[in-house]
Amino acid sequence: MSFNLHNRSLLALKDFTPDEIRYLLEMSAELKRSKAVGNEVQRLKGKNIALIFEKPSTRTRCAFEVAVHDQGGHVTCLDSGSSQLGHKESLKDTARVLGRFYDGIEYRGFLQTVVEELAQYAKVPVWNGLTDEMHPTQILADLLTMQEFGEKPLHELSFCYLGDASFNMGSSLLVGGTQMGMDVRICSPTDLQPPAELVAEMRELAKTTGARITLETDPLKAVAGADFLYTDVWVSMGQVDTVWQQRIDQLLPYQVTTALMQATGKRSAKFMHCLPAFHNLETEVGRQVHEKYGLSEIEVTDEVFESDASVVFTQAENRMHTIKAVLVATLG
Repeated sequence: MSFNLHNRSLLALKDFTPDEIRYLLEMSAELKRSKAVGNEVQRLKGKNIALIFEKPSTRTRCAFEVAVHDQGGHVTCLDSGSSQLGHKESLKDTARVLGRFYDGIEYRGFLQTVVEELAQYAKVPVWNGLTDEMHPTQILADLLTMQEFGEKPLHELSFCYLGDASFNMGSSLLVGGTQMGMDVRICSPTDLQPPAELVAEMRELAKTTGARITLETDPLKAVAGADFLYTDVWVSMGQVDTVWQQRIDQLLPYQVTTALMQATGKRSAKFMHCLPAFHNLETEVGRQVHEKYGLSEIEVTDEVFESDASVVFTQAENRMHTIKAVLVATLG
C-alpha cells in the first residue's frame, strides 16, 4: 500500500481517508521494527521543524523530538514564553515567517482554528499535536496499539471510551474508530457526549466504513464484549479546577475498575489511557483531589493501571512511531 501524502497537513484525522490512515499505520509499524533492529533509514536529513507548545507537553514533545532526531532532522521548540504568537505578532504573520524558516510546524494549543490558520498561511505541512477539539496524533498511536494487541483486524475490534467524551479525546476516538470501521462505544453522561454534529457526521460515514457507533450512559452495558476499555482524565487541560466536584459526582460510576474490566466478559480485554493518569497519590493533582474530595484514585484504579491488562506504556511509545510516520510521509 502506498499513497502520496507529501506536503499534507494533519489537522484532524477525518481529513484523511481510511486507506491513508492504514498506510500511516503500516509505515508506523515498519518504522518501529526498523528502530528496534537498528537499521532505520533517515529520510528527514536537512529538514528543520518548529514545535510550538501553547500547552505543556511531555509525550508529544518528546515523541516529536525523538522522531525528528532519529530521522536526521532538526527541531526548534517554542513555548508561550519564547514566541510572539498572537501577542505582539498576529498568527497569520507568524505563520508566514515560520513557513519560510521551517519545512514543517507542529502546534499544540487550544483552538482548532489556530492550527488551521497556521496551515493556511505557513505553506508547509502543519501537524496538530493537540487542540481542545482534536488530537489526531494520539489516535494514530491508539490505533497502532489496538492493532498490536487486538486478536482480530481493526475493523472487527471494539473499544469503549468511558468518562468525559465532550472534549478532544472522545471526539477523536469517535472519528478514528469510525474511519477504521470499528465497533465504537462512547460511554458518558448525556451532557458529556461528543458534539451532536460530529456524531451525526460519523454515523453517516459509518454507512461506508461499516463502523458500529453506540452512545451509552450505562458502563456495564457499554463494556460488554469490548476488546479495549479507554479512559482519560476527568478534568481536561485548560479547564478550571472548580470543575472537579461536578466531574467527580458525574463520572465516579465510569471509573475503570477491575470489576468493570471483568464486565467485558473477555480475559483478553486491555486497558488504555492517553496519559497522564491519576491512579494514585504520587502526583500533585492526585494529592490535591484526595485532600479535597477524598479520592485516592480518579479515572482508573491503581490495580487496573498496573495490571497485565494495561497497555498504556506501549501506547505512549507508539506516539513516537506514528508521529515519525506522519513526518516521513508528509516531508520525506
